[in-house]
Amino acid sequence: MNQLIQNRARAAASAVPAAPAPTQYLTFTLGGETFAIGILGVKEIIEYTSLTDVPMMSDCIRGVINLRGSVVTVMDLSVRFGRPSTPVTKRTCIIIVEIEEDGERQVIGVVVDAVNAVLEIAASDIEPPPAFGAHIRNDYIAGMGKINGRFVILLEIGQVFAGLQTDDAALAAPDQ
Repeated sequence: MNQLIQNRARAAASAVPAAPAPTQYLTFTLGGETFAIGILGVKEIIEYTSLTDVPMMSDCIRGVINLRGSVVTVMDLSVRFGRPSTPVTKRTCIIIVEIEEDGERQVIGVVVDAVNAVLEIAASDIEPPPAFGAHIRNDYIAGMGKINGRFVILLEIGQVFAGLQTDDAALAAPDQ
């Protein structure tokens, strides 16, 4: 029995380490560019519906929706990136994502032009974010995924939402 355990241990030690498994990403279009977020953070994709406007929110917050009895804040990702608001078309969707901030899980909706597909991107096909020249803040970019000879911007979705409540609190604070 000991011999069998030793043989298995030797075989495991001499085995070639496995390449990291590809990770799945949901790709979507925003202002003519393709972006992606890790599929593990995506709860669902819903059709764009009318939103309830909330006064005194930052410009990138379009409003809130009722999602099965829960209030979900909906962000216009285009405005968050410093671009014009996303126009609503037949293909406009809201991606419902779950993020963790300060140890709490939050569900937030993101307005995008269109959802494309779920793709697997191997770790070897992901490059670091560019040092400069990106159209969005560098800390929002997790990497640049190579798909069929083109780059897809992989978003660090937690960073995209980080600081929103701080921004909103500053807007709501009275001037002193």
